[in-house]
Amino acid sequence: MVEKDRKDSPVTLAQMVADIKAHPEFSKAGMILAHNGVVRETARDGRAVTGLEIEVDHARLEQILTKERARPGILDIQVYIRENKLLKVGDDVMFLVVAGNIRENVIAALTDTLNQIKADVTRKTQFFQQ
Repeated sequence: MVEKDRKDSPVTLAQMVADIKAHPEFSKAGMILAHNGVVRETARDGRAVTGLEIEVDHARLEQILTKERARPGILDIQVYIRENKLLKVGDDVMFLVVAGNIRENVIAALTDTLNQIKADVTRKTQFFQQ
């Protein structure tokens, strides 16, 4: 799910958790884990950031989600990425929510999904102070 799919208002992390709790097999879940990526004020190299824009490879995202949702013990994985918007420091960039049976499965799925999204799905453009 990316912002361009939402015409009325942005998705919230609470909405995503509520959607997962509405899953017909939610009684099998023992944990919901969430990631909330935000625009920080400095880049990894220390430069002051004024904004950020994200592009998404939707085909690759779907491949990753299909694979990660099939992991043992994983009930559902939901992703929301604010795409093609000029974001400012403090703005939400991405929500990732994973539900599953036990801590080890959920933590591993969140970590692997997040790392793959960052490496293979999103391309960011950072804007810096002049």
